[in-house]
Amino acid sequence: MRYPDGGGLTGGQRAQRQRVRFQAAEMFAAGLNPPQVARALRVSRKSACAWHASWREGGMDALRSKGPSGVASRMRPSWRAWLARTLDEGPAAHGWVEDQRWTLARISVLVARRFHVRFSRPQLSRILREMGFSVQVPVHRAAERDEKQVARWREETWARGGKTVREQGAWLVFEDESGQSLCPPKARTWSRFGCSRQVRVSGKGSGRISLAGMVCARAGEQTRLIYRLLVHHSGRRGEKPGFREGDFAQLLDAAHQQLGGNIVLVWDNSSHHKDALMRELLAARDRWLTVFRLPAYAPDLNPAEGVWANLKNDLGNLAACTIDALAELARTRLKKMQYRPELLDGFIAETGHTLAPP
Repeated sequence: MRYPDGGGLTGGQRAQRQRVRFQAAEMFAAGLNPPQVARALRVSRKSACAWHASWREGGMDALRSKGPSGVASRMRPSWRAWLARTLDEGPAAHGWVEDQRWTLARISVLVARRFHVRFSRPQLSRILREMGFSVQVPVHRAAERDEKQVARWREETWARGGKTVREQGAWLVFEDESGQSLCPPKARTWSRFGCSRQVRVSGKGSGRISLAGMVCARAGEQTRLIYRLLVHHSGRRGEKPGFREGDFAQLLDAAHQQLGGNIVLVWDNSSHHKDALMRELLAARDRWLTVFRLPAYAPDLNPAEGVWANLKNDLGNLAACTIDALAELARTRLKKMQYRPELLDGFIAETGHTLAPP
């Protein structure tokens, strides 16, 4: 069978098949017949007999790979290098501004514009996979994000934070808040082809839970998770609408007591983190607390975001329940994370931070 664009096997697959044929030749030389070789190598008798005939006529060289079948690919190496660079630039840079998806149809148009060669979608799919590309769900980034500011934060602010951590032998603490309503996030589940499974979830009330958590790390110590949870029942008076400045101060005091050392706190620019009352509360704790702020629109720099993503993945497709049951489930999941420091280390590694900044 001839393949229209580069053959049906990759170079690695052809090399593996050649090794199997060479093993068969060694067995033939040792006196084994084709059926015995077929059973030993788990290949068909037809293949073993064909290899035996070729081996008898031309020896080991007759079983050597002749390279890919079919005509050579029209996608030249220089074209592939150009295509990889172009795909990294994004669709908007090449005229597709209505959304930010690379589809096979768009890539086909892109290649045709540049090289005046039209590839089919199956051909492009195989070429892209050979180039190391795959279909993925993208990570969202805010349009307002300033990448230069993020880079400058890594070079300057993160370096100052690392110096403080080393000089004080302090704990590096990342803080963030999140929440969850009774309507759970969607998660994948097995179902029959063409039949989407239905999951009954609660659609009533405005009850929710608010979460505040800290990922705490120090060289030579196990990474820790400290969190607080507030429950908001629908229509119930006297409940806090969310975490306020005093709650954050109490959380910091609890972390200082549990960790038993100085704290270098890294958190975002939420209004509750930088208003006058919060600045006053932080100043009262400056003996053991140093604060650094993350750049705007950069949640990917905060390992606590990984905690919330992991938690909400566990709460996916949650069956209808009460807000108190949801709070208990969240506590259970977070408690399990507290006993998995290697998971918390993974959240830090995902941000690109090292435990001790340079």
